[in-house]
Parts: sequence; C-alpha cells; structure tokens
Amino acid sequence: MNKISRIPLTEQQVETQLHDLPGWAFDGHKLLKNFQFKNFREALAFIVRLGVEAESLDHHPEIKNVYNKVDLALNTHDAGGRVTELDLELARRIEKLPVVKS
Repeated sequence: MNKISRIPLTEQQVETQLHDLPGWAFDGHKLLKNFQFKNFREALAFIVRLGVEAESLDHHPEIKNVYNKVDLALNTHDAGGRVTELDLELARRIEKLPVVKS
C-alpha cells in the first residue's frame, strides 16, 4: 500500500494545490475534471492509462465515459468521501498522461 496521506484536507489546502492542476475544480467533496478527445478510441486509451496509474496508487476514481468525453471525480472513500493528498497525487499523474487532450 502506498504511503500518501489519506487524511482529509481543508478547502484552503485543496484550493492552494489546484493552482498547479489546470482545469480541475473542487466542489467541496471531490476534485472534478472533464476531458474531451478526438474520438472514442482516444477516450478509451486515456481511461486505460488512467486505470494503470490509479491501480498503482490503490486509488480508484469515479469515471464516466460517453463517446469522446470522460468525466472524472476524485475523493477518498477511506476519508469519508473527502479530498486527500492521494486525490491530488492521482490528479497530478493524470495530467502527465501522454493522451490528455482536454
């Protein structure tokens, strides 16, 4: 299991770190981002790469896919559905994926 903190962060802590994560939003309980790709194949490739990153962290996002659109929501169930450093780390890794074309 990874050593990244699963302690809930304050709204201010989350908002401060979102400055380095373009396009991500915080709704008070989740980190949210919508992605749009050229086609379904690109969207699916993104989901697969995202899955590899999520699994390596033992952290699993909410994923919604309709054709070329992928909507993500990140929070930590072990922390009462609040945002933790683990969510921010996964968002950072998602931003580094080569197929991201939001």
